[in-house]
Amino acid sequence: MDAVDALSEIAFWLERGLAPTFKVQAFRRAASLISDLDPVELADRVHDGRLRAMKGIGGRTAEVISQSLYGLPDYLDNLRRSGTDPVATGGRELLAVVRGDLHTHSDWSDGTTSIELMVATARMLGREYLTLTDHSPSLTVAHGLTADRLMQQLGVVADINADAGSSPDPVRLLSGIEVDILENGELDQDPALLARLDVVVASVHSKLRADSLSMTPRMLAGIRNPHTTVLGHCTGRLVTGSRGTRPPSSFDAERVFAACAENAVAVEINSRPERQDPPDDLMAQALAAGCLFSIDSDAHAPGHLDFLAYGAERAAANGVPAERIVNTWPVEKLLDWSRATR
Repeated sequence: MDAVDALSEIAFWLERGLAPTFKVQAFRRAASLISDLDPVELADRVHDGRLRAMKGIGGRTAEVISQSLYGLPDYLDNLRRSGTDPVATGGRELLAVVRGDLHTHSDWSDGTTSIELMVATARMLGREYLTLTDHSPSLTVAHGLTADRLMQQLGVVADINADAGSSPDPVRLLSGIEVDILENGELDQDPALLARLDVVVASVHSKLRADSLSMTPRMLAGIRNPHTTVLGHCTGRLVTGSRGTRPPSSFDAERVFAACAENAVAVEINSRPERQDPPDDLMAQALAAGCLFSIDSDAHAPGHLDFLAYGAERAAANGVPAERIVNTWPVEKLLDWSRATR
């Protein structure tokens, strides 16, 4: 088995299982270190001990590389066996009709891997399209994209789509951003640039404990901005995980979801297990208000792309019909909707 492929697949399974980032990155770093070695050189380094002397190659990664020369590494075999079950058991019929993902991150902001690797993993998972939505500039902790960097990224997206034309099962990479809804309700990016994007996920990331009198008009302004297509993780809550817990933000849900319905802005069903956002009661309220929805992974690593199963399970349990979920639509219908107000 190819050693780089083995290391990368191990990282995927670990990400899918929410393993600590340092553990995942050990395998991704090892894959990068040996990616330029031809098979003969790699085998020589394994046999004479030079592989283990390489900075960034630890005991486990060296074992995987060594075993990959002769077949399937034990560690990968064990991960495959334990990871064969879906991450969620419900909503399988709904998941089967989800065509793409409208909220993902790369190493251009706070994701852990390249855009190309995210696209390759989406292809492996059978996605038809993937939207790249790295953060906007005010989220400096996440290395948000300035206008200049977003312009550069648009060029990369165009190049990836051009190269994908020869692939038998191409994944359409859609341009996008997860843009902050600022305290004054404005979106944190140049409007002319937002107008060029396929998808704009607008989210609140700061002052999450503000009272409803402050949060509601802030969210309404973001929703009513003609560039907004998706309202991201609307409550900002955290229910589990390494970052701890965080209560949901306070806002007038009736007014917020009415605005989403009126402006054809999809309410995101964020699939990350630590978010589960919106809560069930708010999902039901958004459904009753006539909202559209988007089931998104909010992936920050390739293995996270499989989190869509969590969102599909929750959407199905709450009776959200497939026709109201925009990423069950063919890409051209999706783009007609996302560009309708621009």
